[in-house]
Amino acid sequence: MKLAEALLLRADANKRIRELQGRLNRSARVQEGDTAPENPLELLDELARTVAEMTTLVKQINRTNAQTPFGDGRTLTDALADRDALATEFGVLSGVINAATGAGQQHAYNASPIKYFRAINVADVQKRADDLARQRRDLDTQIQQLNWSVDLVE
Repeated sequence: MKLAEALLLRADANKRIRELQGRLNRSARVQEGDTAPENPLELLDELARTVAEMTTLVKQINRTNAQTPFGDGRTLTDALADRDALATEFGVLSGVINAATGAGQQHAYNASPIKYFRAINVADVQKRADDLARQRRDLDTQIQQLNWSVDLVE
């Protein structure tokens, strides 16, 4: 199995767990004289099986990521951490740009003569954010390509 296939199976398992949680919540309590829409014990068994399957996949994915060379002396795990770092910095810079430009803020009109000014150069920060977004896209493309070529470590 390829790493990308395991990632898809992990996503499916996460989705099934969320669905089972909703089904369990609907079946956990019923009014006297009524019956639960589904057998909660069977749902709990299915939940345990799904969590066990997901745990196995996560362990295999983690082992594969840690053992797969990415280039430049990095592993796939390193590349994933770098991608997360790029996304984090981009998110912070986007928030700073919004704060500096007042985007999304409601302005109350009053007689107050308070004036605001930008303490950062928005164009420079936007340029940095755009560069981070490009780097993340490029890195993500490389990661996705590798995911489809690497065999999952059992």
